[in-house]
Amino acid sequence: MRTVAVIALKGGSGKTTVATHLALAAHLRGVDTLLADSDPQKSAQDVLSAREGPGPQVAIVSGATLLNTQFAAEGLGKQLLVIDTPAGQVEDVSEAIVLADLAIMVVRPTLLDLAGLVRTLSIVRRLGKPAAVVLNQAPVAREGVESPLVKRILKGLDYMQAPVAPVILRARTSYQTALERGRSAEETSDRAAAREIADLWDYVFARLAQSREQAREARRA
Repeated sequence: MRTVAVIALKGGSGKTTVATHLALAAHLRGVDTLLADSDPQKSAQDVLSAREGPGPQVAIVSGATLLNTQFAAEGLGKQLLVIDTPAGQVEDVSEAIVLADLAIMVVRPTLLDLAGLVRTLSIVRRLGKPAAVVLNQAPVAREGVESPLVKRILKGLDYMQAPVAPVILRARTSYQTALERGRSAEETSDRAAAREIADLWDYVFARLAQSREQAREARRA
């Protein structure tokens, strides 16, 4: 089983949107998935409870119960555990990072989000975990040209030597309207949003496969 922790210490980044879409993307591809909702707002549970038909299983957890949840998920034969972490709670977020095979750090293209990323990035680096920054709610590029705001944030991330995912999630209403029904953007008619999520899943899946192979090599060594 692989574990992904979705992190944003600053609230309002769209962390739950990313976590839920990753869990749904895995489910739609036949991956038996558990979404662990450790955010006190329980937004991920609210989203998936509105879904009609099969979907990822959801468990309400806390930092103190995450390890037991991971063991239970493995015992149930789950193939993927996605952890939606709480904003602002460093101890719980750190616990999720410890258990994760990949940490996804979500930021919007704002200076406040970039500043908030500094602490998260420090924790990830200290724990030595594979990680990636996903830029979320970014303006749509016009004729292939990014807005000055996005360019500044990407330059800032480069300066921080942050590992940035090659997929940018744009500010699209379809993400929220889909989640209102417990669905993914991949299950809507918005093909641009669907492609973004598909590309993000492909990237995450490849990173998880890479981390698995690295773990095998480390055991052989």
